[in-house]
Amino acid sequence: MASILIIDDEAPIRAAMRDILEYEGHAVSDEPDGVAGLKAALSGRFDAIFCDVKMPGKDGVEVLEGLSMNAVSTPVIIMTGHASIDLAVRALKHGAFDFIEKPLDLNRVLVALRNATERESLRKETVTLKRKVRRASTVQMVGKSPALQDIIAMINRVAPTDARVMITGENGTGKELVARMLHELSNRKGGPMIEVNCAAIPAELIESELFGHEKGAFTSAVKMRKGRFELAQKGTLFLDEIGDMSLPAQAKMLRALQENRIQRVGGDKDISVDVRVVAATNKDLREEIAAGRFREDLFHRLNVILIEVPSLNDRREDIPMLVDHFLDQVCTDLSAAKPAITSGALAALQKSEWRGNIRELRNAVERLVILNDGAIDENLVSKYVR
Repeated sequence: MASILIIDDEAPIRAAMRDILEYEGHAVSDEPDGVAGLKAALSGRFDAIFCDVKMPGKDGVEVLEGLSMNAVSTPVIIMTGHASIDLAVRALKHGAFDFIEKPLDLNRVLVALRNATERESLRKETVTLKRKVRRASTVQMVGKSPALQDIIAMINRVAPTDARVMITGENGTGKELVARMLHELSNRKGGPMIEVNCAAIPAELIESELFGHEKGAFTSAVKMRKGRFELAQKGTLFLDEIGDMSLPAQAKMLRALQENRIQRVGGDKDISVDVRVVAATNKDLREEIAAGRFREDLFHRLNVILIEVPSLNDRREDIPMLVDHFLDQVCTDLSAAKPAITSGALAALQKSEWRGNIRELRNAVERLVILNDGAIDENLVSKYVR
């Protein structure tokens, strides 16, 4: 189902198109002129727009110009009578996706819509992939607080070595970002960085995920599968939430770190691995050791270098820079204009309690970008940031 906007000054045409498109299962909105139509279209919430050429207030070409000026890329299908073909050609030059002649033909409308929505789907997929590539290639920590500068200095000093690193801190503080910087600044940056969320993998599957398995090792093992250790060869293996790893998996992990060799589940062949291991946890592993839930010998193997990531509440001076960074990021993701933010709004954000740390702050910035009416002020923050 697509979200469709119809802009036409003729009520019968709007009604007829609404009937056609709603019958096909689409959500339809309509506006009676170019001024109201452009205002609705600038929301960016539509998958396709049908727009008449000749209308009072603003014609179809002016609507296209308005969308272009505001970087809204929703595909626009121009509707035109025979007498205004030249105007339709002008509209195509201004970025219209297609045009259809009046009186409208049902099949032509549906074909134009299908083509437009398929193109929009491909565009969004491309934007998403580019965003992922951009983020993966631009690893940075934002802020100038002494605590953050100490972490960056430690990363720069430790990254070129193969020393194992333990990263600790609350959820949402940026432990994964520290791990990525360690990899990107290391001699292994040309190799893969493989991430394992130990908390997200069931205990009965963690060994297979880490070390792989041979065909027939268990019921669903229909073919041999390499584990994360082998996939991270010559690179970095990031073990997130290591404190949630089961004790049997911890024992195998210890052997892998001691001997730089692993065995796949169901196999008896030793496989040599050359992997740098970086681990992270939000738990106090010494308490876990005392409770018998974490092996002390594994802890000492992993805890060669300790990097403690502070909570956002302990580095409030970084919040203005983080907010500006997230505004750029969110507005790029949403193809939206970057709103102004007042000093009062920044002060209110600095005073807030961030139990979810940087992850919660980013979500708050995204919420403010979506809900603001041109600027982010203290009232908006007090209303939508808890």
